[in-house]
Amino acid sequence: MYRKNALAAGVAAALTLGSATMVATQSTAAPQSPAAAGTSAAQPGAGFQAMTADTRSKAIRTAGRNAATTARALGLGPEERLVAKDVLIDTDGARHVRYDRTYRGLAVIGGDLVVHLAKNGGITGSDLAHQGAIRVAGTTPKLTAADASAKAVKHAKHVKKGRAGSKDSTLVVYAAGKIPVLAYRSTVTGAGETGPASREAVIVDADSGALLDQYELHQSVTGTGNGVTVGQVSIETTQTGSGYTLTDAAHGGTIVYDSYNSPQSNPRQNARAFSKTSNSWGNGTASSRESAAVDASYGLAKTWDYYKNSFNRSGIRNDGRGAPAYVHVDNSLVNAFYDDNCFCMYFGDGSSQNSNTPVTAVDVAGHEMSHGVTAATANLNYSGESGGLNEATSDIFGTMVEFYANNTTDPGDYYIGEKLNMASGYLRRMDNPSADGNSLSCWNSGAGSVDVHYSSGIANHFFYLAAEGTGAKTIGGRSHNGTTCNNDTFAGVGKDKAAAVWYRALSAYMTSSTNYAGARTATLQAAADLYGTNSQERYLVSKAWAAVSVGTALPDPGTGTPDPTDPPSGNALTNGSFEQGTSGWTQSDNIISNSALQPARDGSWYAWMMGYGADAVESVSQSNIAVPATGAPKLTFWLKVSTQESGYAAYDTLKVKINGTTLATYSNANASSGYVQKTVDLSAYKGQSVKLEFAGTEDTYLSTIFLLDQIAIG
Repeated sequence: MYRKNALAAGVAAALTLGSATMVATQSTAAPQSPAAAGTSAAQPGAGFQAMTADTRSKAIRTAGRNAATTARALGLGPEERLVAKDVLIDTDGARHVRYDRTYRGLAVIGGDLVVHLAKNGGITGSDLAHQGAIRVAGTTPKLTAADASAKAVKHAKHVKKGRAGSKDSTLVVYAAGKIPVLAYRSTVTGAGETGPASREAVIVDADSGALLDQYELHQSVTGTGNGVTVGQVSIETTQTGSGYTLTDAAHGGTIVYDSYNSPQSNPRQNARAFSKTSNSWGNGTASSRESAAVDASYGLAKTWDYYKNSFNRSGIRNDGRGAPAYVHVDNSLVNAFYDDNCFCMYFGDGSSQNSNTPVTAVDVAGHEMSHGVTAATANLNYSGESGGLNEATSDIFGTMVEFYANNTTDPGDYYIGEKLNMASGYLRRMDNPSADGNSLSCWNSGAGSVDVHYSSGIANHFFYLAAEGTGAKTIGGRSHNGTTCNNDTFAGVGKDKAAAVWYRALSAYMTSSTNYAGARTATLQAAADLYGTNSQERYLVSKAWAAVSVGTALPDPGTGTPDPTDPPSGNALTNGSFEQGTSGWTQSDNIISNSALQPARDGSWYAWMMGYGADAVESVSQSNIAVPATGAPKLTFWLKVSTQESGYAAYDTLKVKINGTTLATYSNANASSGYVQKTVDLSAYKGQSVKLEFAGTEDTYLSTIFLLDQIAIG
C-alpha cells in the first residue's frame, strides 16, 4: 500500500530572451513591493484578501497557537504536531491554513494538510495528504543512517555513479496511503541524467531498506534549436555610488548574478553580481554576458508582477522576498531550475545543440518561479500523478506570464519552449500534448508511472480546454487545435478565469499527494468558490476535465438538471456514491476518499475501510434514513475486498448494521478482483427511520481492505 509519493523539489524548464533597455531606481529611495512596504495596492485575486507581510506573519503565528487544538479537532494522534506554513484569507474573512505534520519530532512526508475556517474560527472542512492519524510502531530504526545511505545508492536510478554519506540520510515518517512507514530520506549525488552533479532523493524503509520512492531533485529540459531575441525591454536596476547593479528593489530585492560558469555541483562557487558604470545592459546576443542576465531579470520581474496583479501574491513565498538568480551556470548546460533549498534559480547557457542560446526566456522564468510557488503552497510531490500536476502548474503559469508580459516579439501562446527554436518547434504543446510523441493528452491508469514532464500533458490539456475551449484557432501567431479525448465540443471560460481557478485550487485545496482525480475535485471547489456552485464556469471546468478523461461533466446549470452529487432518484440515502465527499456521512476516521491508490466503482470518491495490518476498528454511518414504506425495500452497494490473508477463516470483517443490528457480514474470505454488488433485505424496516452503519474490524496480522461505493436504499 505504498503510494508513489515524494517531497516537492527544485525542478527545471528552459527557453531564452534578447536585448534590453532599463529603468534604474536609486538605492536610497528604491520603490518597495506593497508587501515589503506594508501596504496593499493590488486588487486581491482568486477570492483572497490582500495581506501585508506583517498581517500574514501574524496570521501564521495565530495558526501556530491554534495548532494543538486543530490537531485534536482533526483526530490526529497524540504523537503528532502541526506546524503552520501559510494562511490565506478569503474576502469574506474565511481562512485556509496550511500545516505540515511531524510525528515524535520527525518530518512526515506526505503529512501536509489544509484546514478551512469560517470567519468566526470554526473549522468548516479540511484536505489532508494523508487521511487519518499517523500510527508507527516505533521510531527506532533497524538500519543505521550509514546503512540507509548505502541502500539508497544501490536503489538510485537517475544517478549512475552515486555517492551518499550518513549525513545525507534523515529519519522521517513516510505517510503512504493508510500505512505510514518509518523511513530514511537520502540524497544521492553523482554523474547522472542532469549532469556530473546530479542529485536524487531516495526514500527507503528504515527497517528493511526496501525502496519506497525516488525522484530527481533537479529535472532537466533539453532541446536543439537556434538563438532568439525579445527585442528591447525595460528592467529595474539599482544605482550605486559608482554605477548600477542588476538588483531589482521593486521586486523584493531580486539580484541577478553571473555564475561565471561555476560547475552545476556548486553553481555559486565563482558567482559575482553584475555591475557597471552605465545603465545599458547587453547587446541582444549571447556574446554579451549581460544579455542572459537581462532576460532573467525581465522574466522574473514579469512573473512577480503577474502573481501580484492577478492573485495579490508578493513573490514566491508571498513574503515580499525576491529569490536570487544565477545565469551562465556550468558549460554547455541546456537547463534551468529552481532550488528550494537555497531559494534561488539557475540558468544555463545552452550548447551547440541550440546554438548556445541562454536558457532564460520569459516563460522559463515563469515556469521556474512557479515551482517555488508550488513548493510554498501545495508542495506537490515530484513523482507519480502529483509530479505531473507539479510540472503542469509551472507550464500553466509560465504560459500565463508570457501572455501577461505581452512582448511583441514573443506573443503569448500555449506552446512551451517555442523560443528554443527546436526541430519540433516546441518542448510541449498544451492544446495537443501528445503531438510531441511522448506527452499524455488523456488520463489513463498508468499516468502515475510516466515521466512527470509527460504526464503533465493531462493537466496542460485540461487547462487549455478550460481556457480556450475546443476547435482550431490561431493564438500568438501559432496554430492551436483544442481536440478532446471524448469528442466533446464546448467553449472555454477564458485564460484568466481558468488561471484563477487553478491558483485557488493549488493554494487552498491541493496537498502534496493530490492526484488527477483530486485536482478535479479541488478545481471544481475553487470554481464554486469564485463563481458559484451552479455557475457556467464550474460546469465548463468539469467539461474540460471530462475531455481529458478525468471524471464526468456536471449537468449544464442552464438546463435545470440536478447536480449529479444529489441522491439518485429512488435512493433514500444522501450522497450514496460519495461524490460529495463526506456530506451526509459520519466516519470514525478519514475513510471517505478520492485517493488514486484504490479504484472507485463510479466517479472519483469511495469509502476505504481497514487495510492497516494491525488491530483496528472503523465505521462509516448515516442516520435518519427513511426506508420506503411500500414494496420490498432493500440496501444495495458495491464491495471490493482485497486481502493479504489466506484461507476461508474470517480474520477481518465488515458488518452491515441497521439500528445496531447486524444484517450481513463480509470478510477476507470474500476477496474479489473487482467490485461485486451486494443486496440486503430491509423489509423488516418498512416505513422506519433508521441508521445504517458499516463497521470494520481488523486483527493483529495481515491486512484486508474493504472498498464501498454506490450505496442505495430503495
